Amino acid sequence: MSKVVLITGASSGIGLSIANFLTEKGYTVYGTSRSPKNIEDYTFKLIKLEVTKEDSIKKAVQSIVDAEGRLDVLINNAGKGITGAIEETPTDEMRMVFDTNFFGAIDTMKEVLPYMRQQKYGRIINITSIAGYMGLPFRGIYSATKGALELVTEATNMEVKNFGIHAINVAPGDFATKIAKGRYHTPVYNDSAYKETYQRNLDLMNEHVSDGDDPIKMAKAIYGIIESKNPKIHYKVSNFLGKLSIVLKRILPDTMFQKMLMNHYKL
Repeated sequence: MSKVVLITGASSGIGLSIANFLTEKGYTVYGTSRSPKNIEDYTFKLIKLEVTKEDSIKKAVQSIVDAEGRLDVLINNAGKGITGAIEETPTDEMRMVFDTNFFGAIDTMKEVLPYMRQQKYGRIINITSIAGYMGLPFRGIYSATKGALELVTEATNMEVKNFGIHAINVAPGDFATKIAKGRYHTPVYNDSAYKETYQRNLDLMNEHVSDGDDPIKMAKAIYGIIESKNPKIHYKVSNFLGKLSIVLKRILPDTMFQKMLMNHYKL
């Protein structure tokens, strides 16, 4: 029987790549977008879903279960970026990013879990980030949303494992996507104490995304995780430097690791 997969945020980038790839592999894939009518170049079923609205989540999940009779895999990919010094970033914008990256993922998990528990099988794959393993300058809120999701996934995995369900984190590094266009950027204020360092870091962030890996790398990793009989709790899909940074965070003294980060980001 073909597995039924729900992927949030499948209109572009990593989500779109995963959805198309899994469709090629024979899965029944439902991708979501806030505006499905504006999307092109997809091979899967595309439905409307806004992860910050519980009614929208409920309607989308119910429509899939009504049509297919089951829901085997949830991939929480919908996300929003945010940049800026903590001091200068509006708190309302911080909350909006948490609503999407963190609470949106939780609300979608809560909606699919009863169906997965009933069928005694399910895979919940939360797309986090290498940034979730450390606080990055001018990306502190984004790091916080992804780090929080990592911990919630760990807790959820222990709660649902007896029901035949696995909750899994997949942390990507830099990929060539359009995420930079969808970020909330705190303006670079002319009178800001952070003007030069923030602008320099914005340039670095955009450069890293432009030079990032092909999203197909993530799609292949997700396919392998779904097919695995005993998936791990944490996966990192990144270049060597991204994976190394996590190892160094664990083994180096805090002050030494922070100094390395500050040198890397030219602070």
